[in-house]
Amino acid sequence: MRKALLIWSALVAFLVALSLGFIAWTNGAGGWLGGEHTPLLRPADVSLVELGGSVYREQCASCHGAALQGEPDWQTPNSDGTLKAPPHDESGHTWRHADDLLFRITKLGTSRAINDPDYLSNMPAFEGVLSDDEIVAVLSFIKAQWPPEIQTAHDDLNARVTNQP
Repeated sequence: MRKALLIWSALVAFLVALSLGFIAWTNGAGGWLGGEHTPLLRPADVSLVELGGSVYREQCASCHGAALQGEPDWQTPNSDGTLKAPPHDESGHTWRHADDLLFRITKLGTSRAINDPDYLSNMPAFEGVLSDDEIVAVLSFIKAQWPPEIQTAHDDLNARVTNQP
């Protein structure tokens, strides 16, 4: 009887772990890079968006603006050739980039994310500063601020890029 209970407990624990792993994988948790699974943004996840708002205010707002408005005249390069911080609201181009690229830019910095060491940008890499989950949270916060039609356009872009239905 005791042996059967141990086997049953091990089986239940295995199934729970398998289920949690599947849920994390389908929700994009975990922070995988490079051709594998990249976290998907979740603007409808209230607690994730709350965390992202806090991280945004601490780490991003000083350059991208408290209202996601970006730097003034953001489309004109600085005198040193670097690009100004773009807006992350619907007036910018953030929503025109798939989740994977947004994640990589935030984690690795722009030049590493696009594999161009000559690309001039003041965008720092947040690898080692923010966890993958915090990066997903801040990007989810940004996406949650976009109007529904922009969120839908971004979802469509992700579906095309990742060949998802």
